[in-house]
Formats: sequence, structure tokens, C-alpha cells
Amino acid sequence: MPRVAILASHNGSGFIALYEAMRSGKLSIEIPLVISNNSSAKALETATAYGIKNFAINTKTEANPDIAIEQLLYKYGCDFVFLSGYMKKVAPNITQNFKVINSHPALLPNYGGAGMYGRFVHEAVIKNGEKVSGITLHEVDENYDEGKIILQKKLSLAKDETANSLETKIKELEKIAIVEAFQALIS
Repeated sequence: MPRVAILASHNGSGFIALYEAMRSGKLSIEIPLVISNNSSAKALETATAYGIKNFAINTKTEANPDIAIEQLLYKYGCDFVFLSGYMKKVAPNITQNFKVINSHPALLPNYGGAGMYGRFVHEAVIKNGEKVSGITLHEVDENYDEGKIILQKKLSLAKDETANSLETKIKELEKIAIVEAFQALIS
């Protein structure tokens, strides 16, 4: 059964979607490990509540966080790494040795790259008067948001759409897209 490690900086809502899909039988995966660069991330609390091993790894805890993360991924036999709102660039020692998957809150290649995350994406989409937005699940390589696209899901924007309302819609769509992307990856 594929083993999926989670890297999350804050809440890890995508992690929760994967966990619930695993528990319900929609996905045949194991989640043996959650890592955060933020020692107060809610994702670490959630992992503890779910009985999943979890670690805070950053420059305060490790001389070389990227090596420490890689060692844990090997130790726990991980096949995939899912970035659930992970706000650090993933090092080549990880992207070259594991299949790293990211969820991006826009239809790449639009609204991707450095600085394009979370609310900033939704504000840019609204400011530019887009009629459609969505979610992209993609493989992670050495460049921000440029890896191979696995799956995209679209939604139409309302005439009175705000960054807040769009963010809410995207988060709901993301829960579905993440599960579908992993279903495709492991089939």
C-alpha cells in the first residue's frame, strides 16, 4: 500500500481530506508521517489526534532541515510526499528521490510561481477579472508550480465574487481534487 508523508506549515486541510478518504476506504494509502516547519502548526496536533508520528523540523531544530526530512521519509518508507500548504521550497534531495505532490489554488500555469499562494492567488484572480479559477494538483520539481500537472478542476466565478468567497469555494473543491489525484496516482 502506498505510503504518503505530509508536509504542512499550518492547518493541513489537504492532509485531513486525504486522511478521511483513507479512513473511509476511498483511498488505499497509509499516512505514516506528518512534518511541519512550524512547531505550532495545527497539522501536528491533528496528526497526534490521529495517532500519526509527527515532527517539527526547521533551522531551529536541525542544522540541515532538508537532510533531516529526507531521512525521516526513508525511515518511514514513504512513496509520496504531499504538500498540504507547506510554505517552504522543497529541496532537490527530496524532489529527486520521492514523488512530491502539491495542491495549488489556481489553474496553472496561471497564477503560479514565487509569491503566488493562498489568498494572494485569489486576490490576483479577482483583480484580473477572471471568469474561471480552480485547483491544480501537480508534481513538484525544482521550480515553483512548474511540475507535471496531474489533475485540474475548474469552477466559475460569481459576478460578485470576493477573494474570501473564492477561497472558500477553492478549499471545498480542493478536498475532492486531492482525493481524485491520488486515486489516479496509485491506480
